[in-house]
Amino acid sequence: MSAVILDGKALAKSREQQLQAAVRNLQDSGGLQPVLATILVGDDPSSATYVQMKINACGRVGMGSRCINLPATTTTEELLTTIDQLNQDSDVCGILLQHPVPEHIDERLCFDAIAIDKDVDGVTTQGFGLMAMGEQAFGSATPAGIMTLLKHYDIQLSGKHAVVLGRSAILGKPMAAMLLNANATVTICHSRTENLAELVAQADIVVGAVGKPELIKAAWIKDGAVVVDAGYHAGGVGDIEKTGLEKRVAALTPVPGGVGPMTINALISQTLQSAEQKGILKASLAG
Repeated sequence: MSAVILDGKALAKSREQQLQAAVRNLQDSGGLQPVLATILVGDDPSSATYVQMKINACGRVGMGSRCINLPATTTTEELLTTIDQLNQDSDVCGILLQHPVPEHIDERLCFDAIAIDKDVDGVTTQGFGLMAMGEQAFGSATPAGIMTLLKHYDIQLSGKHAVVLGRSAILGKPMAAMLLNANATVTICHSRTENLAELVAQADIVVGAVGKPELIKAAWIKDGAVVVDAGYHAGGVGDIEKTGLEKRVAALTPVPGGVGPMTINALISQTLQSAEQKGILKASLAG
């Protein structure tokens, strides 16, 4: 068996061409230019790199971007004021608060302050609740990107047993909800899960989202499984050990070049959707 490589980099590039055309059509029809506002608090170099990658993606598809850099000393109240200003700005279609923020800031409070129609990164409690209930909402960007990748490669989800390792509010939990909504049977594992290797061995689909390099061992994963690695660590390794997997599993994501590009692509795509919705609202008000 030779695994299908779930190439997120190639898919994101292809989808960017479609997004570029859609942005142009939106503006040609009198709609808004989609503008993504990014908020970076502090001077963490990794976070700065991620923000720049998102700004670059906006530029490639013809979207506008606005980057707000705030010092590490910013308070929760000051950050909330910035978010409120962006909520009120009719030119801004999407708001991204780069995670993580400094420890003294109440990140959840700030996430939830983002207007639901501008929550293109899918981080608000309201957005998660709507998505989990199968209602219209922007999904958390990384899980949404993974779902797009799986759909593109015709990975069967209905009836399959998916094991998600990780329970963060912006990755593990929404990933599990999206898989459940796609009719998979879902097991969520975390730091206190017992018999972890045995649970992973039962999985038709394994999603690594623990944030620890190669915590999930290749030997745990059964032949023919689909392996999705949402981690990225120094040295180009993910959350899942890949030794020998290409010859045993049905499909797997590379690290890098798998999930990461699709995360950014989902964010950009949802910003476009927000702009399209605003364009429809603008037209109806004018009428």
